Amino acid sequence: MVSASAMRVVQPTILSTFVGNRLLQSAQPLHQLFSYNPGSKHVSMQLSKRFSGLTNLLFNGRNADKVLNTKRKRLRPGKISPHRPVPDHIPKPPYVKSKKPPGIASGPEVHDEKGIECMRASGRLAAQVLEFAGTLVKPGIKTDEIDQAVHQMIIDNGAYPSPLGYGGFPKSVCTSVNECICHGIPDSRALEDGDIINIDVTVYLNGYHGDTSATFFCGDVDDEGRKLVQVTKECLDKAISICAPGVELKKIGKTIQEHADKYRYGVVRQFVGHGVGRVFHADPVVLHFRNNETGRMVVNQTFTIEPMLTLGSFNPVMWDDNWTVVTEDGSLSAQFEHTILITEDGAEILTRC
Repeated sequence: MVSASAMRVVQPTILSTFVGNRLLQSAQPLHQLFSYNPGSKHVSMQLSKRFSGLTNLLFNGRNADKVLNTKRKRLRPGKISPHRPVPDHIPKPPYVKSKKPPGIASGPEVHDEKGIECMRASGRLAAQVLEFAGTLVKPGIKTDEIDQAVHQMIIDNGAYPSPLGYGGFPKSVCTSVNECICHGIPDSRALEDGDIINIDVTVYLNGYHGDTSATFFCGDVDDEGRKLVQVTKECLDKAISICAPGVELKKIGKTIQEHADKYRYGVVRQFVGHGVGRVFHADPVVLHFRNNETGRMVVNQTFTIEPMLTLGSFNPVMWDDNWTVVTEDGSLSAQFEHTILITEDGAEILTRC
C-alpha cells in the first residue's frame, strides 16, 4: 500500500476536470503547462501569455499558513476492487476501445433539437444516479460500495458509466472525501462520521454524456465543513445565474471568485469545467477563477461548471495512483457541478431530477 506522502505528477496528461474532474490529453505538452517539484510535491502551472495577470494568483497560498484545528486523519489509499463489467449490448464511448484519453475536442458542443433532447435524457439520468448515490452516504459505507451501486444503476438504465476506462480510470464514479479535491478512486475506505464526500457522476446514454457532482455530509459534520459546502454550492448557483447567449465565459470565473473571496476560501485553479455532449470533454475550457480568457456563450451550447473550493491551501498534490488529488495542507475541499444548456433567454440545468 502506497503512503499518501509518496506522490508524483503524471507527465503525459494535462489536468482538467475529469469525471467532474478529469485527466485530459492536450495538443500542448504537459511540461509546457505544468511542472513537478519533487521537494514540495506540488502540481505547478506554467501560464501562457493569454493568462496575463494571473501568474501571481495561482499558487500564492493565500490561506496556506492557516493553522488547521482538526483531529481528522489524513486520507490514505485503500484497496481497489477488480474492474466491474458492462454488458456487451450497452454502447460504449470510443475511448473505451482505444484505451487512450481522447483529450478536449476542438469546437463547442452545440446541438440541434434531437441532440438537446438526448442531452436532457443523459443529464436527467446522471442527476437521478447522483441523488441515489447521496442516499447511500452514511458512516461505515465503503466508497467502493457506492461505486458498485452507481455502476449497477447506470447499466440497469442502458447507459455506460463514462469514467470507467477513461484514460485508465478504474471505477465508474469519483468519490472525493474530505481533503480530496477530485478524482478520488472508490476503494475499501469506509466513510466516517463527520466526513464530507463529493460524488461525481457521468453517464453515456444514447451517444451523449451527462455530467454532474455534489458534496454530501456523512453524519455529524462540523460547522466549518458545512459552511464550505454551502458556499461552494452558492458559487455554482451564482455562476449559472449569469449564463446566457453572448455572455463572456470569463464572467463565470469572476462570479465564483468574488463569492469565494467573501469567505476567504481558496478556489482551485488547475481543474476546469468543459464542453460536454457527444464527447466527454470539448471546448470551451471553463475557468472558475478571475481570468482574461476570450469566448462567449452561444445558444444550444452545453458545458459544465464545477467549482472546487478549499478551507485552506488550494495547492493540489497528486497521489501515486495518478488520479487522486488532495489539498497540500489537508484542508477540506468541496465541489458541485452541473451540465447546463444555453437557451435563448438564459441557461437550463440539464442535470436536475
